[in-house]
Amino acid sequence: MHFGSLVAAAGSFLEARTRSGEWHLRMEDVDAPRCSPAAAGEILRALEACGFAWDGEVVWQSRRSEAYAAALERLKAAGRVFPCACSRRELADSAIAPDGAAIYPGTCRPGLPAGRAARAWRLRVGDARVSFDDAIQGPIASELASAAGDFIVLRADGLFAYQLAVVVDDAEAGITHVVRGADLLASTPRQIFLQQCLGVATPSYAHLPVAVNAGGEKLSKQTRAAPVDISRPGSALFAALEFLGQRPPLELCAAAVPEIWAWALENWQLDRVARGPALPGAGRNPSG
Repeated sequence: MHFGSLVAAAGSFLEARTRSGEWHLRMEDVDAPRCSPAAAGEILRALEACGFAWDGEVVWQSRRSEAYAAALERLKAAGRVFPCACSRRELADSAIAPDGAAIYPGTCRPGLPAGRAARAWRLRVGDARVSFDDAIQGPIASELASAAGDFIVLRADGLFAYQLAVVVDDAEAGITHVVRGADLLASTPRQIFLQQCLGVATPSYAHLPVAVNAGGEKLSKQTRAAPVDISRPGSALFAALEFLGQRPPLELCAAAVPEIWAWALENWQLDRVARGPALPGAGRNPSG
C-alpha cells in the first residue's frame, strides 16, 4: 500500500465514520492474472497496522464472477449490450478517453462483420448524458459517446470489466457513498449509466485529489511508489491527514495511532479537502 492508497483509505474511512456509517473493504482483483495474493495480504496488514477497522468480511472481486455474469445476462436480455470482434490493434487509431482507454468508434454496433467472432461485449451508450454533483470536485457532466463510446463489460480474455464489477458490488452491498481518488472520476459517468441500465441506486460520490510524484505521475506500483512504512504508522497517518487538508497539530506526528484517529474523527471536515484532481504527494511520503 503506497501513500496514495493510504490517502484514499483515510478519506473514505473518516467520511464514513463521522457520518455514523459503515466502512467496507473490497479487494478489486477482478483482473486476477495481474493480481498477487501476497500483495493483497500486505495491503491488509498495512491497513491493520495503520489502525483501520472495516465492517463485515472483505469482498474479493475475483470470487464474484457469478454475480457479474448474472448482471451481464440482464443487460443482454434488455438489449443494452452487443458483441464486439474488434482487437486492440484495430482500435489503435481511435481517440483516447481521459482514463487512457480507446473511445470505441462503433464498428460492431450494427452487428458483427461477416466472418468475425465476438471477442468482447460492450454496453450501448447511445446519446446518454450523465451529470452528477461530486462532493469535492463539484458538478460533473459527460457525453458518453464522445467521452468513452460503447465501453466493454466483458473482456476478450473472458474477465469481467472493472466498470461492471464495481457497479454490481456497490449495489449488492447497499453502498450509499463512494469516496475514492480522482483518478476514477472519468469512470464515474460510465458507472452511473450502468446503474441506470441495471435499475440499481446511484450512490453519492466524492473524489479525493490524487497524490502524484515530482514528475506529476500518480503514485502507483507502475511509477515505483514506495510502500507505506508500517513500522511508522503514525507518521503515515499524519502525512495523509496533512495531504487531505485537515491541518493536524504538529505534535500529533509523534503520537500513537489511536490518538491520531481520535483527533481525526473529532476534527474531520470534507470541505477542507483540496478540489484539484491531483496534488504533489511524494514529499509527504512517510516511507521516505
